[in-house]
Amino acid sequence: MTTNRIAQVYPDLSISLTEAGSGRPVLVLHGGGGPATVAGLAARLAGSAHTITPVHPGWDGTPRPDWLTSVDDLAVAYLHLLQDAELSDVLVIGSSLGGQLAAEMAVRDTAGTVTGVVLVNAVGADIEGEQVTDFFALDPRAQAEHSWHDPDRFYVDPATLPAAELARRQANMATMRVLTDGGRMTDPKLLPRLGRVRQPALVIWGESDRIVTPAYGAAYAKAFPQGRFAPIPEAGHLPHIERPEVTAELIEAELHRTATPPVLAG
Repeated sequence: MTTNRIAQVYPDLSISLTEAGSGRPVLVLHGGGGPATVAGLAARLAGSAHTITPVHPGWDGTPRPDWLTSVDDLAVAYLHLLQDAELSDVLVIGSSLGGQLAAEMAVRDTAGTVTGVVLVNAVGADIEGEQVTDFFALDPRAQAEHSWHDPDRFYVDPATLPAAELARRQANMATMRVLTDGGRMTDPKLLPRLGRVRQPALVIWGESDRIVTPAYGAAYAKAFPQGRFAPIPEAGHLPHIERPEVTAELIEAELHRTATPPVLAG
């Protein structure tokens, strides 16, 4: 059963959520493309877990308070969302910007709510010698060339989009600019802090990604004390869309591998 609800995290911050399935809680965080980019993955995982898929404030027309201006702000809000729901043993999965959110949540999780993270072609880390491509500087065709293993399959000419869809995409990108300090997709403070993360971290990477390269992903994984790097061939920045079965199987294995054993009554 799938349900949609609004979670009131703070008096002026409400977050739209889709929940489905049962079992270990899994928070699925989308990237700049919006919640539709992770909907298929969340639906697959709902077969063996309790998936929680929020819409980041400001995406798809949802409200964003004026003070929410950084990835840090949103990471803290999501930790409070999980704590309000009294959830434990949470696996956090994040794609692209959502991967940065997952990493920031792990850094800040002093309550032990999160017991594993999965980063899928995440941004956010400032890694020497590996620049994150300025996505905002690319035209739509170049964005496709950098994002997909098979760009011809996924490229959509903006001129063919209905006005409402084009406006939605433009508004989403405007929100992402706000949260990333004008489009800066790295935070120099993040990488050194990852060494303090004790949760297992699986870093999945589409090998054909030209926004954040596999070398960037490998360095990201190495920064976690319990980081593991899992490259996926014939996939770009969104391997859960180009190679959905392979990506889901890796995550499902991690879901079971990192679960906290239940405490048995004595």
